[in-house]
Amino acid sequence: RLMESGGGSVQPGGSLRLSCSASVHLGSFAIAWFRQAPGKERVAISYISRWAGYESYADSVRGRFTISRDNDKNTVYLQMDALGPEDTGVYYCAGDDSVVRDWEQISEYTYWGQGTQVIVSS
Repeated sequence: RLMESGGGSVQPGGSLRLSCSASVHLGSFAIAWFRQAPGKERVAISYISRWAGYESYADSVRGRFTISRDNDKNTVYLQMDALGPEDTGVYYCAGDDSVVRDWEQISEYTYWGQGTQVIVSS
């Protein structure tokens, strides 16, 4: 039900903007972005609450990534700046239309996208 787009290859220091869209209205959904680096577990990196009242970031991306939502376009974005090789991985958006108590927990989210690949390399 969720669809990511915007991944690709970029050089260190570059930027990408990921998008998460859906066939249902996302305004009532809390949305998180997760990243799974090669050979590692999937970890939460950013979160935006329903109706965009609250945002949160993992320490590894705070100050470089920005999450936002455009309800008119029914899309949640992840703007990623100052990318480094450590940002390489598959990025997933996840959502839920109920209360999310711990945004970093995979189990909090019912809906997931298929993922989009981000490669940061020179």
